[in-house]
Amino acid sequence: MVDWNAYLLALGGVALFAVVAWGYSVARRNVGIVDSLWSLMILATLGVYVLVAESTGVRETLLLTLVAIWALRLSAHITVRNHGEAEDRRYQAIRRNNEPHFWLKSIYIVFGLQAVLAWFVAMPAVAAAASPAPLGWLDAIAVAVWAIGMLFEVAGDWQLMRFQRERDSRDQVLDTGLWRYTRHPNYFGEALLWWGIYLLAVSAGAWWTLASPLLMTVLLLRVSGVALLEKDIADRRPAYRDYIRRTSAFIPLPPKSNLTQQGG
Repeated sequence: MVDWNAYLLALGGVALFAVVAWGYSVARRNVGIVDSLWSLMILATLGVYVLVAESTGVRETLLLTLVAIWALRLSAHITVRNHGEAEDRRYQAIRRNNEPHFWLKSIYIVFGLQAVLAWFVAMPAVAAAASPAPLGWLDAIAVAVWAIGMLFEVAGDWQLMRFQRERDSRDQVLDTGLWRYTRHPNYFGEALLWWGIYLLAVSAGAWWTLASPLLMTVLLLRVSGVALLEKDIADRRPAYRDYIRRTSAFIPLPPKSNLTQQGG
């Protein structure tokens, strides 16, 4: 059973983390650091909850391990990717639209919002860790789903980084490897692994945490992920229009050109 007092204290811990990060972003004049910290906020939520609730057991260990692997890997990847780069154009646009005093407004527009979202998204992990129920067959399926999602995210990120280093022109489009079957294998992987975490919560009786993976999926598809990234990419890279035509946006599927050839 979830200790709601501990869960609320976890929100306070994540909020404090966000305030410290905000202060650092003001000094750097770059709120883009929040991208590196998003996954750590989720890990912090679970970590603070476990410490305050003093829960122990195999589920707690399993959830802490899975979330830590995901969070630390993603944070390290984004930090390395963004090192030495200027503030992301998404945040530059937010900055322009919220002047004057964006430096102050960003404490709630960027960091406060991310902290609350991270706290909410962590709910299935918290509920699963809080359960004393023994592991069963559904937990095995859940971990397998998490592992497949993690594989997609890690492989997708690695293939994209290699492509960006080796491409001849910024107009080129990555359409090999996992990117042949989905335009965003890393986003798909992240959504899938959180559905795996949700299955662990279901196994623990916490089916009511469904809103969390749904929110994560919506964010990746409609808000901060696919929709935002592709908002104007076809204008900047004309070849991307054909890539959109033949390649699934999210769920991996055979390219449409292959299906046409098979049907004809």
